[in-house]
Order: sequence, then C-alpha cells, then structure tokens
Amino acid sequence: MIAFALAMLAAVPTPAPSQTDGWTAAFALSKVETPPGIDDQVGALAFLDDGRLAVAFHRGEVFLRGRDGVWKQFAEGLHEPLGLLPDGQGALVVMQRPELTRLEDTDGDGRADRYRTLWDGFGMSGNYHEFAFGPARGPDGALYVALNLASSGDGVFKEVRGAWSEIGKANRAQMTSGKGFVARLAGRMYSRVPYRGCVMRIPDGGRGTAELYATGFRSPDGIGFDGQGRLLVNDNQGDWRGSSPLQVVTKGSFNGHPASLVWTPGWAQGDPLDLPVAQLETMRTPPAAVFVHGDLSNSPTQPAVFPAAWGALAGQVVFGEMNASRLVRFVGEDIGGIHQGALIPFMDTKALRNGNHRLAFAPDGALHVGKTHLSWAGNNGIVRVATPRALPPLIETVRLKSAGFEVRFTSALDRASLAPALRSFRYKYHVAYGSPKVDEQVLTSAWSLSADGKVLTLPLAGIREGFVHEIKLLGAKTPDGRDLLGPVAYYQVVKR
Repeated sequence: MIAFALAMLAAVPTPAPSQTDGWTAAFALSKVETPPGIDDQVGALAFLDDGRLAVAFHRGEVFLRGRDGVWKQFAEGLHEPLGLLPDGQGALVVMQRPELTRLEDTDGDGRADRYRTLWDGFGMSGNYHEFAFGPARGPDGALYVALNLASSGDGVFKEVRGAWSEIGKANRAQMTSGKGFVARLAGRMYSRVPYRGCVMRIPDGGRGTAELYATGFRSPDGIGFDGQGRLLVNDNQGDWRGSSPLQVVTKGSFNGHPASLVWTPGWAQGDPLDLPVAQLETMRTPPAAVFVHGDLSNSPTQPAVFPAAWGALAGQVVFGEMNASRLVRFVGEDIGGIHQGALIPFMDTKALRNGNHRLAFAPDGALHVGKTHLSWAGNNGIVRVATPRALPPLIETVRLKSAGFEVRFTSALDRASLAPALRSFRYKYHVAYGSPKVDEQVLTSAWSLSADGKVLTLPLAGIREGFVHEIKLLGAKTPDGRDLLGPVAYYQVVKR
C-alpha cells in the first residue's frame, strides 16, 4: 500500500500515557461530513484562496466544499491522487500515480473540463508500490514531487514506461511479475525505471524541463516546505531506514536509500547496493530528526506549518501519523549551518483516531486532518481541530545549548512534579529492515527550573552527534494541577 503499508510487519506504536481529557478539553474536535456515496478515504486536501476546501478522495473524485458546508464535485476519474494544490489561477494541480495534472474549469461551470498533463517524465514498471507524492510549491515557484521505490513484494510488467536500468542483480526477465520474479535478487526496494526513490523539481506551470533534485528515498509520503522555505521530506522505516527519518532536502543531496543513486547524472559505480556501508554513510545527508519507531510514529505523513492563529506554535511544523491516534510536531533550529531539532507528540488522544494522512489549515486557522486506511491500519473521513482560544500546557521549544538542552513550556510547571528521565540512542544504518535502538545511554542532569516555571535547563555531559536524545517529563503538571500534554521530546543531534 502507500508508504505506511510498509510498516505492516512492525508493531503499532505503544500509545503514549493517556492525555485524552487534557487534549479534548483544550482542542475542540469535530467531524467534517463528506459527500454521500463515495469512499471517503482522503488522498489529498487543501484550502483555496476563497476559503473552500478541496479534497481528492482515494478512488479518484475531487470535491470542493463551500463555507456553507455544501459539497460540489469538481473532477473524477483520477488514478490514486495523493497530493493537491491550488495554483492561484482557479485551477488545481493534482499528483496522480501516472502524472502531475492541472485540473481546469475553462467554462466557469464549477467542474473541471480540461485535464492537462504538467509532467509525466518518470518511469512506471507496474509494481504496486510505485506511488507518487506531492506536489509541494517551493519559494522559487517550482513544484516538487517525491516518487516511491518499487517493492520486492511484487515484480514488474513486461511493458514499462521510461528507460530500464540494467544495474542490479536481477535482469528484466527475472523481475517480470509471475514465475520469473526473483525477489531476493531485486533488493527489498528497488529503482529500475526513472526516477523511483527521487525528489523531482518541475518548473512552475510545467513550462520547463523537470530535474532530478535529490536521491535516497524509500517511501516518502510526506513532502512540504517549512515557513523558511526548507524542503522537508519524511520517509518510512524499512531497509536502510532504522527508523522513519525527517530529511531537510537540498539540491543534489543523497538521503540514505541507495537504490535511486543509479539515476544520478554520470553514475558509474555499478550496483549501489554493493557499495560499502561506510562509503554510503559519508555520502548521505543525516536526518534532521527521527520519528522514534514504536514510541512516537511508525508511518509519518504530510507536514503543515502552524499559522499565526496558533500563538506560540506559529511557524512550527506538524506531521500526520498513520498508525497512531496522534500527530507529531517538529521544533527545529539551526546549529552550525545544520537544521535539526526535536519531534514531540501532539493531539495524542484516541478521539483523533488513527489514519492521519493529509493536513491543511483553514483560513480561520482550524486544522483539517484527512484520513485513509486502504483496508489496513487507518481510518477514513475528515476531522477538524479548531484553533484553541489558549494553548494548554505543552513543550513549546527544545534548544541545544553548549552545556545541554533548554526546554521551554507554554505554561508554568510545578517544580515538585518534575522528574526528567533522559537517555540517548541511535539506529543502525544498514540494508536490513529497521533497527533496534543501539548504543543506549542513560543520562543524568543537575537540572533547574526558571523562577517563572517556564524554562527547564538540562545540563548534560556526553551529548553525542548522530544520536537521538530523549527527554521524558512524565507526570509533569502546572501549579493548578493540569497535565503537561505531550510530555516527551526526541531531539536528533546532527551537530553540536
């Protein structure tokens, strides 16, 4: 299935300590009624400039919902749409499995009557796992999309679209679906047609030549830009993915999974899977953060940026999560030219339900969460999270300092309720599927709380680059007895 289906063999995340009462007291959740008679699994959603909600459903319909709550069908017949953007000129740009498409209403009747191909210059082998994600619009006006690798759970068709790469241990005949398919030779995830496992840049409007922007992805179901124009792409745990990473993607970067290296211009090093791990390690861009598997997130999805209406969270990034009834916040910072930071559970309540696939903020600041399941772990429909009148007690930021960490809260905490539990660990970078936590180390700190109760200082010896540093504050409360919601942060130290 989509990126999240690759986690089928892994355990569903253990629920965080129950914060249901606190979360639902602070944030009003409601169901958005979807159009009757359709499969309401959401592949994409976005708000138009006029406030209407555009939704692409998994079976290929696109509907628009007015401020009056009335749905009107805009398009149909799309092939597995997994991303949608308004283009600012009355049209919608949708990422289908086979192409990036502009849906145009040329006669003004409220329905698309022209489906125009913007870009289809990528390969398709017929493998079930070749999903296509995006688009995300960059500050340069270009569109960015991410393409899945194929899976060894199946082979390829005899007919393929695009050039065939002969690089690999299995030849084309061996990889054909059916009796000839040799999964063990193909590699767990593979890229034999362009540009599987890559992020591509398409000039605005599709009027120029698409370019390979970055390599090294496995199943990147989350792609988007933060408020400062950084391209954020997350990936799913699996081969070459000890846990799901969050990558800050730059032009020409290699982001960890070797299969797509064959599409690097001038590639002449043979099968990337034959390269020593130590060499690949020197080539790859390390993740800016890690979605800790089993504790935080098994299948992270689309990012979205909190608008100004969310107060202290404005400008931070929130991600969906398929397997658990929670979202995840990213609090990043620049250290020595490297963007890195902490991931923190958000909206960690069963009332949210799982299957949190696509996110969009409305003009009034309300967060809309579109869900899917594809007959696997997940849900369906759309949930609205109203803009809070005031934020509850949360971890606001986590900053790396020369002597340790500084944790800032949205509300004052009671010092007597604090008992920080600290440790660091990392995941192996290897061809195997996933990784246990390794090189774990319990950390101790002579911590202190500021006089106003809002800043926790954690002096720490032995902060290690390339390690996740876990800060647990279970049981923390405000002086009036309210729980600290999302009381754990996972900070990936790339650079000190």
